[in-house]
Amino acid sequence: MTTRGSRSEKVKRIFQQFDANRDGGLNREEMAALVVAVNPRVNFSDEQIKAIVDEVFRTYGEFIDGEKGITYDGLLRTYDDGAGDVDRDFEALGLELFDNKGVSIASEASSSLILDERTMESQKKHRTAAWAVSPIHGIVFDDTWKLVDDLEILVKRLKSKQAKEGKLKADISDAFSDAGWSRELGPSSEITEKRLFWEESGHDYAVFIKELGVLRSRADGARSREEAFDGHMAIGRVLYEHQLFKEALVSFKRACELQPTDGRPHFRSGNCLYVLGKYKEAKEEFLLARESAEAGGNQWVYLLPQVYVNLGIALEGEGMVLSACEHYREAAILCPTHFRALKLLGSALFGVGEYRAAVKALEEAIFIKPDYADAHCDLASALHAMGEDERAIEVFQKAIDLKPGHVDALYNLGGLYMDLGRFPRASEMYTRVLAVRPNHWRAQLNKAVSMLGAGETEEAKKALKEALKMTNRVELHDAIYHLKQLQKKKVKGNGGSNGEGAFVVVEPSKFKTVSERTTFRQDLSNALQIRAFQRVTRLSRCDVDLLQKEMGENDVPTSYSGGGGPQKSIRKPNLEEILRKLLNFLKPETFQGAVKAINEKILSVLDETGSGRVDLGMFYAVIAPICSGSPEKRKRAAFDALLWRPVNEGSSQIRKVDAVEYIKFLRAIYVPSHGFSEMLEVHGETETDSSVVSFSEFQVMFDDPDWGFGIMSTLMKLEAGDRNRHGHHICSVCHYPIIGSRFKEIKSRFNLCSHCYSEGKVPSNFKLDEYKFREYGSDAEAMKDKCLCFT
Repeated sequence: MTTRGSRSEKVKRIFQQFDANRDGGLNREEMAALVVAVNPRVNFSDEQIKAIVDEVFRTYGEFIDGEKGITYDGLLRTYDDGAGDVDRDFEALGLELFDNKGVSIASEASSSLILDERTMESQKKHRTAAWAVSPIHGIVFDDTWKLVDDLEILVKRLKSKQAKEGKLKADISDAFSDAGWSRELGPSSEITEKRLFWEESGHDYAVFIKELGVLRSRADGARSREEAFDGHMAIGRVLYEHQLFKEALVSFKRACELQPTDGRPHFRSGNCLYVLGKYKEAKEEFLLARESAEAGGNQWVYLLPQVYVNLGIALEGEGMVLSACEHYREAAILCPTHFRALKLLGSALFGVGEYRAAVKALEEAIFIKPDYADAHCDLASALHAMGEDERAIEVFQKAIDLKPGHVDALYNLGGLYMDLGRFPRASEMYTRVLAVRPNHWRAQLNKAVSMLGAGETEEAKKALKEALKMTNRVELHDAIYHLKQLQKKKVKGNGGSNGEGAFVVVEPSKFKTVSERTTFRQDLSNALQIRAFQRVTRLSRCDVDLLQKEMGENDVPTSYSGGGGPQKSIRKPNLEEILRKLLNFLKPETFQGAVKAINEKILSVLDETGSGRVDLGMFYAVIAPICSGSPEKRKRAAFDALLWRPVNEGSSQIRKVDAVEYIKFLRAIYVPSHGFSEMLEVHGETETDSSVVSFSEFQVMFDDPDWGFGIMSTLMKLEAGDRNRHGHHICSVCHYPIIGSRFKEIKSRFNLCSHCYSEGKVPSNFKLDEYKFREYGSDAEAMKDKCLCFT
């Protein structure tokens, strides 16, 4: 081994070689020249050089002497930390040491670095990966280079055999779900390669694994723990680059065992686990990497932004978007120029309905990286959600100009054109999506709908049949039946986008009900909106008993709001964790949609001030009426949630002012036609009212049809029968098969579905002074009514 003395002398010679202005420091230009010179076989890009120098200056900031740059002691420390190999760099530069007599000193270590011809040739071919020669996280020991070269030969041989036999498959989608995925330690280039799927059951793969085991044994047999660690990390990196993720994970796990406090192997293990779809395990590894990086001081400070980014992506993989936002923010704070962190933050904020904040983050990402197509796409989507459609079209088009095959941009732009009624343009966008992704059934379905909107009924029918070949979903069968009805009746559209016939909208006073069992139009309209919210959030599948259990088990500390009242308040990401437990049956992507809907409809009202905190007891009480269970159990759960709040805890009654506030929240969220001010004016409740109410009194307030939540009975009716079909009956306005309740006008005898009835639509050829409707929940009810009429 080289002695400390000879090492320092070599570093001094290297330092003097590149200190061109002799000011005692290596500035950025001089450091860049050093990096290029000691890696003659690597063709660095300007961006890579800048990234490497930035890492050195950031990591060894304590050794930076103003404008002069990094000092000799700083350069020596980089070598001491394993950021480079002194002997290899010294030899690469062609430098020599001389003793007092001027005789060249060839150290034992440097002479041992002379490699055989085969190795040198291999290195020329393979030592081109920027990670391998990076001063911060590259290969440290020369024996590791031999391992890497031999492994490259093994992988090349396996790839050649599997490709020849047709076993190696490539996915048409990108290897990684998002361009922001940080697989490198530090700024990385865009990831464009396709995902490879290796055949793992054949003889060739078994031979490869056996030979790989030999290489791992060589790494384990290294002279020191540090060299063994270097070997396993390099093996893992090569395997990861070739998308052999399972085997890469084995190597990184071994590296974790060798140096448990090093954050890098945990970071890379997390990357492998994420790509393999094991998001929960990936999250655990990233948390360990974060812990190690935070404990390591300046040495691993550059690693933290990448850990936060990938931790956020892993959380999104589990559906935890609000939690992911927190980590993207941390990454952006630590590294303000991290355009991927800003893009991912903007996308996540868009995903939970925080559109203005999303636009701000995405605009910052684009300011840093103007050619970032993904950021343009998500920015356009956020602008569309805010109603800025013309600007959204321009930004979508920019994304497509940057990346002509950008599926999301093309698909979303098609949806925007559909919303604007520009059906030919929408159809064109969906056609371009299908050119890139021929099996995109949603694009095929939307293409059919846009053709229908453009009046091309025959073409729409063909497109629908193509969609049906891709997926056998029931809505496609309904859509085809709808088209047949349109052709049979030769309905002339009334400007609607879904083939509606000619209709007029009647004022509510003209809609009469025949019996008490027939739902009022406005009540049905509100109940349908709540039912749609239940479907999106799946809260109708969450039993209220789970709420009771969660309140009993979840110990939330009491805090004090600006008004001074005690609350069990909780941050939104923590609330998201509770929701994940309540909705644990949902897939991650479905859970994301649920959180977005809850954030937009409920949390935005409960968190009026935008503090990011929510009164948990009030939240439980607000969602109780739309969870599953009998009406009595739902009301009891809401009452118990209000009892659970600190102001009522330990009592069997709640303050009347809290009950009134709850009813106001309930109506503001679910029946928004009545706001806070109107209710306050009518009730005249004040915060000084000290009276209390029992559960029975609370029920009376809750069931009040005018100022309570009396709509719950209508909601229960929808829950019980909204999947009922009515045979051959179709709606006389929209011409879709009637599902749910059927509303029959008793004089003109036309039928309406729930939606058209709630919107007051009637066929234009039936113009009456008033319309009287009877509601049928099922065909059996209709048959029974018909029999009674005959009697």
